[in-house]
Amino acid sequence: MASGPKMKTNRAAFKRFRKSKNGKFKRERAYLSHLRRRKTTKQKRRLRQQTVVAAAEVKRVRRMLAQ
Repeated sequence: MASGPKMKTNRAAFKRFRKSKNGKFKRERAYLSHLRRRKTTKQKRRLRQQTVVAAAEVKRVRRMLAQ
């Protein structure tokens, strides 16, 4: 049985996205790596939480992760 070549996982995407139990992709939020003094505590606290990848990006992320 001859099948085509396997898709390679994009290693950068593999480190940035995780698949949740219900099949959605989780990601970290941006804007927390620097310039923290001018951000409020509330803002920084919310940026620490993970969020779900936008619906418009799911197809691209799934393809990068070869799923």
